[in-house]
Amino acid sequence: MEQTDIKELNEKIQRESAFIDLLLMEVKKVIVGQKGMVERLLVGLLADGHLLLEGVPGLAKTLAIKTLSEAVDGKFSRIQFTPDLLPADLVGTQIYSVKDNAFTTRKGPVFANFVLADEINRAPAKVQSALLEAMQEHQVTIGDKTFELESPFLVLATQNPIEQEGTYPLPEAQVDRFMLKVVIGYPEKEEEKQIIRQNVSYERIHVSKVVSTAEILSARKLVREVYLDEKIENYITDIVFATRFPEKYKLEKYRNMISYGASPRASINLALAAKAYSFIKRRGYVIPEDIRAICFDVMRHRIGLTYEAEAQNITTEDILTEILNTVEVP
Repeated sequence: MEQTDIKELNEKIQRESAFIDLLLMEVKKVIVGQKGMVERLLVGLLADGHLLLEGVPGLAKTLAIKTLSEAVDGKFSRIQFTPDLLPADLVGTQIYSVKDNAFTTRKGPVFANFVLADEINRAPAKVQSALLEAMQEHQVTIGDKTFELESPFLVLATQNPIEQEGTYPLPEAQVDRFMLKVVIGYPEKEEEKQIIRQNVSYERIHVSKVVSTAEILSARKLVREVYLDEKIENYITDIVFATRFPEKYKLEKYRNMISYGASPRASINLALAAKAYSFIKRRGYVIPEDIRAICFDVMRHRIGLTYEAEAQNITTEDILTEILNTVEVP
């Protein structure tokens, strides 16, 4: 790509990404701190990828998703996953009408722009596979009819890492469908004080709708245009290949720690998420820092650990940190 093209693209993106600031301003009215989580929500929205949020209860996971959907002029639905949930509760069902002597379709809560799957690991495999079709194919089958889901369609799932009793761990194939897995930590002391003040006052914070779904869809097209140099492509493939063949990257010590490396979906998602991240930073090209910023969220759920790694308390984060420190930065 020629220098003039990049300059033009850069100017275009700076113009077109102005709504990002408006969106962040609205979300920040309600959400104190958690900058990383809010940015990742925007990356998922702009790169057309689903998100899995993991964190202890009370860290505003549900609130952040709800606030984002209020700031975007789209339809929002929340599904509380429980062990007795059925696929029909999610996608909808066919109801027989005696009067008309025919079946009518009643659509379920999955027919929305933003679907919050709260505590996704509490529902059995049947329900999770129904959600999987919606996530992957952007369509739902009810009876013998198939319905397209409207765009943008974003599944934001939350899971609680502490309570594992009565939960159904997500199968690898499903976890791989999530573009990002975001692990959320506790707020800082000053932020906590602000949270207290905000929640003990009577004032109800109003979130305005500042972006339309049409604007989101046109921004998605622009995200795909963000320039990705071949050097950056090589950097992405090196990071992914280091999870598959650590010995080729002077990381022999992890050879027996990794049971399986990241799939090609990781490479695709790392490139797309980096493009969306640079769009949020109002830039028309991807730099190595974008890859490093988003790498953990794209890769942490795509690497399998052996018993040996678990016995030595080695996490996927440890392995990724080592990979990023070892693989040559362009």
